[in-house]
Amino acid sequence: MSHLEELDRERSLSVCVLTISDTRIPEEDTSGMVIRRKLEEAGHLVAETRICRDDPHQIAAALVHWFENDDIDGIITTGGTGISHRDVTIETVSPFFTKTLDGFGELFRYVSYTEDVGSKALLSRATAGTVQNQAVFVLPGSSKAVALAMEKLILPEIHHIVHELKKHLTE
Repeated sequence: MSHLEELDRERSLSVCVLTISDTRIPEEDTSGMVIRRKLEEAGHLVAETRICRDDPHQIAAALVHWFENDDIDGIITTGGTGISHRDVTIETVSPFFTKTLDGFGELFRYVSYTEDVGSKALLSRATAGTVQNQAVFVLPGSSKAVALAMEKLILPEIHHIVHELKKHLTE
């Protein structure tokens, strides 16, 4: 590991959390709470949290606001990733991706299959990608699924992902 990567691993990242739901209110946003708690326990700053409806315009507005902020290292969304008519998160977020991280969705479904939900994992459309210099993770609304993604995939790799996205800024 290079000296720059070691410094990056010690740096607190600034991450925003977006809960997408027609029914959640802040006091009942268990998945958003799990994301915030896990980020803070790992030493990261939760820069902002929001809840918006399963509405493409509301989702896009929240994301664009954060995409325009160079101080934000990552965005994690929860909710709206299923296959029902109202689940529009994937269709709304994916067009913003500069690059997709296909391995995230593949690994999330694998880990979900082996550790949690069995064959129901095939219904998951969880995904991740980058938008310019920001990492974006799109998670299901289940707090158990969120905890699994945070512990097994996101927190172990987010520093490395952000380092790769921003290393050209310091070279």
